[in-house]
Amino acid sequence: MLAVSAAGVVQQANAAAAALFPPAAPGTPLASAAPGWLVTGHRRFTAAGPPGGSSAAVEGAVGERFFEAHATRPAAGQVVWWLIDATDRRLAEEALRIERERTAFLTEASDLLLSSLNLDRCMDVTAQLAARHLADAAIVVAPVSGRRTPVTLCVRGGSPARRTPVVREDDVPGLGEALQGFPPVPSRWTEPALAPQWMVPEGFGEVGSMMITPLPGQGVPAGALVLLRHSEEPFPENEEGFARIFAARAGTAMSAARLYAEQASITETLLRELLPPKLEHVDGVEFAAGYRAAGEGERIGGDFYDLHPAAGAGQETLVVLGDVCGKGLEAAVLTGKIRNTLHALLPMSGDHRGMLRLLNGALVDSHHTRFATLVLASAAREGEGVRLRLTSAGHPPPLIVRADGRVEEADTGGSLVGVLPEIDARTARVHLARGETCVLFSDGITEARGGPLGDTMFGERRLRAALSECAGLPAEAVVERLQMLTSHWVGNRHHDDMAVVAITAPRTFLPAPPGARKDSGSQETEGSYS
Repeated sequence: MLAVSAAGVVQQANAAAAALFPPAAPGTPLASAAPGWLVTGHRRFTAAGPPGGSSAAVEGAVGERFFEAHATRPAAGQVVWWLIDATDRRLAEEALRIERERTAFLTEASDLLLSSLNLDRCMDVTAQLAARHLADAAIVVAPVSGRRTPVTLCVRGGSPARRTPVVREDDVPGLGEALQGFPPVPSRWTEPALAPQWMVPEGFGEVGSMMITPLPGQGVPAGALVLLRHSEEPFPENEEGFARIFAARAGTAMSAARLYAEQASITETLLRELLPPKLEHVDGVEFAAGYRAAGEGERIGGDFYDLHPAAGAGQETLVVLGDVCGKGLEAAVLTGKIRNTLHALLPMSGDHRGMLRLLNGALVDSHHTRFATLVLASAAREGEGVRLRLTSAGHPPPLIVRADGRVEEADTGGSLVGVLPEIDARTARVHLARGETCVLFSDGITEARGGPLGDTMFGERRLRAALSECAGLPAEAVVERLQMLTSHWVGNRHHDDMAVVAITAPRTFLPAPPGARKDSGSQETEGSYS
């Protein structure tokens, strides 16, 4: 407590005030005994405060402590100042403010880092946030890729820059350990002068202090984070700890992005083997196909088709169209197995029923409980037309579109593949005259539900009518026409996988292979096999 006259002279000081302000003896001017913030507060209080009134507290430092001073007027011409030590409260408030700022920063960092599964984007965000909140510059070092190491650098207020230098783990003490996921080396043990050129952003200047911390990943390290400051003071321990917390979140995000990229690459590689092939014209014969998976955005499913081009003029091209029981990835896995098995059986393509028998044996002996339907079509140029061998195994028979618009059903049929130890199959021989088409399709076409009420199947009658209008069209046009009609029919409703393949004889005269004979459109049927 200090009692001071209105003129600013100390009148009385208790023991605590005397210990805090040793010169504050009675009769001493307040300006000579107390800090400036208290003198200024006294002048304002005496100039503005009414007799007997009090003022809001003034505050300031005395040495290393912080005080609040409250004034009262017990009598005219006298002001009594009561000083309260507020150091601990101020420290607690400052610590709370810092924690709030750090929590807000970590929340922002989590939102930004988790908003993308792109590894480059995660590295950019990590470098930018670290440079903005933790240091004057930040460097994100990813694990070595080949002979070079992906590195992202960013200075405070700047944009990230990428480099791919040749990084040696002994370039800086602690870098190799951080890249291997070991605990970080304290910044006071790191020599800033040893920072290699690739680690210092362009225009940054001299490095005063440096900190290196690992970026922990999911089981394996995600890289290392390097923080640079102009100040020569080492990073305080509490700031090093907070930097490690941030690095843990950034490392988790980078690890997830890298894992996603690896899985996406694996998926894309597998999909390339499962996706239907692009069909082409072989020896003048037109081949075209279309596919629509059951699920929106899906690229593979239970329906499939394949084309194995003829080795030479006059030889047969094998076309396969099938439907595996089920949808989605599990059906696609069995689809891949069937396609690979048929590819291995290509030397037997002259014997459809033999191929189907061996395929059936492979599926029956496997762990799969699914079955499939198939139709095989072997096509070869014959004069101005095309000679076909068609064999169905539980699949809808192919339809033949004649030049005059008639639609015929190929006389072929058989049992499912992958159900019974033995199968039946019947092969039909068909000749396509110039411009005529053979259409192979899955039951997803005929069983597509839609129409005005949404519950009517497209059906074979509509399919035949649509094909009748396609007489003389190229194979691509036939496929596009069917896809357009069925897509319009089902709209956005649920549907099964839909696949269609068109085989069209040359629509214009092309020289036939030597020794080929001429013939008109016809069908013959071979006996069954069991």
